[in-house]
Amino acid sequence: MTDTEGAQRLTRLIARDFRNHADLDLALGRRFVALVGENGAGKTNLLEAISLFSPGRGLRRADLATMAREGGPGGFAVSATLARDGDAHRLGTGIEPPGYDGKVARVCRIDGGNVPSPIAFAEFLRVVWLTPDLDGLFRGPAGDRRRFLDRLVLAVDAAHGARVSAMERALRSRNRILEERPNDGQWLDAVEREAAELGVAVALARRETVERLDRLIAETREDAQPFPWASVRLEGELDDLVAVWPAVEAEDRFRVALARGRHRDRAAGRTLIGPQTTDLTVRHGPKDVPAATASTGEQKALLIGLVLAHARLVQAMSGIAPLILLDEVAAHLDPRRRTGLFDALEVLPGQVWMTGADPAMFSELAGRADVVRIADGRVVASEAG
Repeated sequence: MTDTEGAQRLTRLIARDFRNHADLDLALGRRFVALVGENGAGKTNLLEAISLFSPGRGLRRADLATMAREGGPGGFAVSATLARDGDAHRLGTGIEPPGYDGKVARVCRIDGGNVPSPIAFAEFLRVVWLTPDLDGLFRGPAGDRRRFLDRLVLAVDAAHGARVSAMERALRSRNRILEERPNDGQWLDAVEREAAELGVAVALARRETVERLDRLIAETREDAQPFPWASVRLEGELDDLVAVWPAVEAEDRFRVALARGRHRDRAAGRTLIGPQTTDLTVRHGPKDVPAATASTGEQKALLIGLVLAHARLVQAMSGIAPLILLDEVAAHLDPRRRTGLFDALEVLPGQVWMTGADPAMFSELAGRADVVRIADGRVVASEAG
């Protein structure tokens, strides 16, 4: 397969003092990369290192300080060479060893120059991923689906994470004022105005991404494909508001709802309306049943199909074919679906990184993949598959 406009790949990955990797330097040439090795070898750690080149906290949502290698100097560095459309760029991130106050400072660089945050990487690179901890997504709590939803949005809108964080801070401030100074109307009015503006902005960004994703799935769905198509919707009072009213009107109505709910929210100890209560509802398209009621195997296949559709959406909205990180995904698929996964990935132009304990899982990619054997945080063999 030839590269297309917007396609990209990492041609080199360096990890120093990151997790269990003391000094890893990996050169790559192919679009498929298969990391193989025993559990604990450090395969997922490399996917996490790549995920740091996207806004947010990476695929494990871990604190940066915990990523530094035990026994190391206390900091870490990850760098990658990115080839795209005939150009090459060097991206780097990491933390310096903690200072006297114990705090760590993150460093982000592009082509040797400092940039203020990982948001700057979005100009060059987009990343999507699927990890085993998402297997229970459809049956788990709504909070898990909101985090998954925000990751979907963040891949197409790098500023979304900052809006969500600001919205959460505003709601925490409101909760604190309700508890400590419930009669301070001036402060409550101010913080509710801010919360309404941020909340509607978050809700609108989520709504745009979900509607585009649902439309893309509907336009490309095939009932016979190995990964069933999904129908996705948002559920929540604020989501209903922004679906009906223009942004300014929705802000006013949300602000009024917050003011009217002060006594109720104070008694509950939390704000009971807003984007923090949104749920992402998913249905198994061919069967037209809630995803939560599907079998475990059907849910996993549905989730894979959803992530692959999201990768297509990211390219359509950003013009950049995302890197796709799949952690231990192929191992749990039957032969038909494993072949279907590789076929589906073949038509996506972005580079694909996969992990697995058994090299035989990737035998169908012979001649198309870099197979990298990892042991104890080291590359022990690297060969073209």
